[in-house]
Amino acid sequence: MKRIFFVEDDLSLISGLTFAMKKQGYEIELARTIHEAQGLWIKGTYDLVILDVSLPDGSGYDICRKIRETSKVPIMFLTAADEETDITMGLDIGGDDYITKPFKLAVFLSRINALLRRSENFNQADTELNSNGIKVQLLKGEVYKNKVLLDLTASEYKLLCLFMENPGIVLSPERILSKLWDCDENYIDSNTLTVYIRRLRTKIEDNPGDPQKIMTVRRMGYKWNTID
Repeated sequence: MKRIFFVEDDLSLISGLTFAMKKQGYEIELARTIHEAQGLWIKGTYDLVILDVSLPDGSGYDICRKIRETSKVPIMFLTAADEETDITMGLDIGGDDYITKPFKLAVFLSRINALLRRSENFNQADTELNSNGIKVQLLKGEVYKNKVLLDLTASEYKLLCLFMENPGIVLSPERILSKLWDCDENYIDSNTLTVYIRRLRTKIEDNPGDPQKIMTVRRMGYKWNTID
């Protein structure tokens, strides 16, 4: 049974979403404040974290930062704001997905299922990728640049694997988004991909301002440029 760590203070949302997730067969651990969440996180092991951005004693972003110090567990934000700055901030600090209130229950459950499915698929991989001084050990979920271990979020890791598995092939934004989220890409803002690409380049490129590994192909998308 998959365990979901759910941090939310709105009682009406808690009741409906918890019931729906349990009906899907998930075990739910609930916290309503940052203080409560920190205590439960230390004690438990989870397959997915769902964080409300606005909490009585602070922000879900603070919890995300703390989690990312020790774990790559998938994280989804619930946000009442549809502002690009709020969304990009959540992704920049290590979030994997977000959904803006109000949302349809079916969409919410679909996003949960997709996040868990992608995480499971990557954990089951048993090969190694090598290109441009980057080595990915898929069994361990580790990435090295010139033999130095990189600190990638789960989403950055998945995006890098997608590029390295398709060297020299131009991947459209739509294809990348559908592979990353494994659900209807119409639900995903294309600005999200821009954030991921920029963030990944800062970690794997020698000069992020002049990328040589992840190339932008104007009006078409992106490709992994083999320069070895």
